Amino acid sequence: MAAEVLAGAGLRVTVYERMPSVARKFLLAGRGGLNLTHSEPLPTFLTRYGEASQVLGPAIGAFSPDDLGSWCAGLGQVPFVGSSGRVFPAAMRASALLRAWQERLSELEVEIRVGHEWLGWIPEDVMSQRFRVATTGGGEGAPGSGGDEIVESADVTLLCLGGASWPKTGSNGAWVGPLASHGVAVNPLRAANSGFDVHWSPVFAERFAGVPVKNVAVSVAGSVPVRGELMVVDDGVEGGAIYAVGSELRAQLDAHGSAELTVDLRPDLTHGQIVERLGRRRPKDSVSKVLERSVGLAPVTIGLLRESCDNHLPEEPDALATLIAATPIRIASVQPIDRAISTAGGIRLDEIDKSFMLRSAPGVFVAGEMLDWDAPTGGYLLQATFSTAVAAARGAIAWLD
Repeated sequence: MAAEVLAGAGLRVTVYERMPSVARKFLLAGRGGLNLTHSEPLPTFLTRYGEASQVLGPAIGAFSPDDLGSWCAGLGQVPFVGSSGRVFPAAMRASALLRAWQERLSELEVEIRVGHEWLGWIPEDVMSQRFRVATTGGGEGAPGSGGDEIVESADVTLLCLGGASWPKTGSNGAWVGPLASHGVAVNPLRAANSGFDVHWSPVFAERFAGVPVKNVAVSVAGSVPVRGELMVVDDGVEGGAIYAVGSELRAQLDAHGSAELTVDLRPDLTHGQIVERLGRRRPKDSVSKVLERSVGLAPVTIGLLRESCDNHLPEEPDALATLIAATPIRIASVQPIDRAISTAGGIRLDEIDKSFMLRSAPGVFVAGEMLDWDAPTGGYLLQATFSTAVAAARGAIAWLD
């Protein structure tokens, strides 16, 4: 995206891509449907970025979800809004959009050199704009395998090196060392939009791993409940509802070494309605039967209830209704970063100016997941990535002028 903006301004642009082909994470993001952005009003949209919205807000305002939709339509993929408000290209997946995009970059004479990994500056004085690049020889191996280390130079550098999630797509976080050695403050890269470890009983894990828990509301330490769906996996939980409260769970883990997720299993029912339904239990009915027949809980949901109280469900309707509305799940840890959808942490936002240029490195701009911001899934990740790329490219053009 940055290359398109720069080349569109008449600049000669070279993209250095460490993998044998471009946009691997973009293609991965579109594997189940490319969620480009979200259709909600911009003021609400910006709240998804928390405190980082103070920095990201102007960039997203300048290249908004509507602008992204127009850009997508210009590549022959008129976007549409799904039932959840999420925005997708016409073909749903990323491949058709990427092919048209590459053709446009070719027309703009953007040169793309695959198998080239940025290693840092030569000499250490970044003002020289001379940088080291390791070549991979076009293969899948480690940087330098089958290739050499070369030195390149530029009038301006724009770094879009990603975070550290899904490293097989190219984003391995190796840039942290060279930037930190230059004095750029980088907060540790951490898993975001990731699953969390839970020590399930073997019986529960074997029976319900891979089963979704639908239409629930989750919260952490009294936070505003988030409606959605979570997925039971053999070693924990993941899914949209979990990702939405991920930052709160990480904060609890940092502060206490563990965290507690609270799940309302029937958010559409009041406490009184659940008590009334539980009161319909006949003497011969088991607790599981009345929970399934009268309260409408699925087997996996009943399993969660039992896990939360070591299989000792309350018999009294009022206590059981309370547990249904606030089922605790003890979170042990966050799952590994290489399994996460995105990354939190990165270059501190006070290290860049309003044009996304590093304050300590004039002429060097940064964009995307390298920066320390976080957002849930739903189109917010790609939108901020595109918007910061546009902002950084426009900043580079202004700086060159």
